[in-house]
Amino acid sequence: MPHHACYYRARFIWDLYQENSYRMWELVARRTLLALSVFLAAFLGYLLFLNTDSVPTSQPASLGSIEQADAKISEFTFTQSKGDVIQWQVQAKQARLFEREKRALLSEVDVTLYGVKGKELTVSGEEGTLDTATKNFVLANRVDPLVVETGSGYTIYTNHLVWTDDTKEIRTDDPVRIVGHGLEVTGRGLLGRMESEEFEVLEDVHVHLSPAS
Repeated sequence: MPHHACYYRARFIWDLYQENSYRMWELVARRTLLALSVFLAAFLGYLLFLNTDSVPTSQPASLGSIEQADAKISEFTFTQSKGDVIQWQVQAKQARLFEREKRALLSEVDVTLYGVKGKELTVSGEEGTLDTATKNFVLANRVDPLVVETGSGYTIYTNHLVWTDDTKEIRTDDPVRIVGHGLEVTGRGLLGRMESEEFEVLEDVHVHLSPAS
């Protein structure tokens, strides 16, 4: 009888030891998982912050980002030629160049496009963006419309113009007004083809005749 009592007592103590060890490891595991969860949450938050900070914006660059330009050029001129023939030229009072993005931000911009017969179109804008790789550019005014003078004697008014160099086309989706030769044409959207020297108002076209003087 004493032998069995000693056995049961040893068995009971061993069971308590196993139970306490299990609870201790369970506590350690919970604390470890909690610490890992906190670390992962902090790490994901840090990655989210970096990604949010680095996402490019389609809006014009802010003054802060402009100050990070690789170079600043006053009296900037960019000329696109084919052989000895000048196709177009962009001049700006100031340009800020971003080499990695292959982009130039321009202010006080003058653009001249040349057609088969020579100077075909001139336009001035408050600001512009030139892609130095594709040679595409965007021109815009914040308040007053852009004033586009064509070689054929028409004046085009709109707020935004996009030049695509591959197709030699100038385009806008904004409202457009064209005046000249006794006509006033209004509508939305414009497509100008420099090679054929044709301009087309795309939508909601209205034509008014001015009385002969």
